[in-house]
Amino acid sequence: MTPAHGSSRPFRRPRPIKPGAGQESVWDYPRPPRVEPRSERVIVRFGGQIIADTTSALRVLETSHPPVYYLPLSSFPTGVLVPVEGTSYCEFKGVAHYFDVVAGGALAPRAGWTYPEPTPGFEALRSHVALYPGRMDSCEIDGERVTFQEGDFYGGWITTQIVGPFKGGPGTAGW
Repeated sequence: MTPAHGSSRPFRRPRPIKPGAGQESVWDYPRPPRVEPRSERVIVRFGGQIIADTTSALRVLETSHPPVYYLPLSSFPTGVLVPVEGTSYCEFKGVAHYFDVVAGGALAPRAGWTYPEPTPGFEALRSHVALYPGRMDSCEIDGERVTFQEGDFYGGWITTQIVGPFKGGPGTAGW
C-alpha cells in the first residue's frame, strides 16, 4: 500500500456495502462519471416554499459518491436562483458557476451550481442546476426525503436505494 496524498498512513479502500434488492452501490458507479436522465418526481423546498418540482432531472453517477441531481433551470421560479461571482473546476464537467438560493425570506449562499459550457460528454448538464440538499429545507425523490453527503464540497443525494460508504466525510479524502 502506498501513502495517500502525502500522508504517512497507507491508503485503504473502504469495504463497499453489499447492495440489497433494488439498491445500488456507489462503488459500482463509473469514473469518469455518467449522466442519466431520470423520470422520478423531484421536489425541493426552501424558505418554506416549493422552489423546484420536476420529472425531468438528470443524475450524475461517480465512483464512491451518492448521485448528484441536476434540475432543469426552467423548473425554478424566477428570482430563486441568483448568480454569484466565482467558479470552480471539475476535471470531467468543466467550469461550474454558482447561485445563491433565495425564497421565503431565506438565503442559502452558493447553494446551487451549473455548467453553462460543459465539457464534451456532459453537454446534457447545460441549463441544469444542482443543489446542495443539506442547505435546502428538504429534497425529495418520489416522496422519499433525501439525506445529504457529508462534507462541504460534494452535493450527493442519499436515498434508501443507495449504499456506500460515501466519500466526503472526515477521513475520506484519499479514496
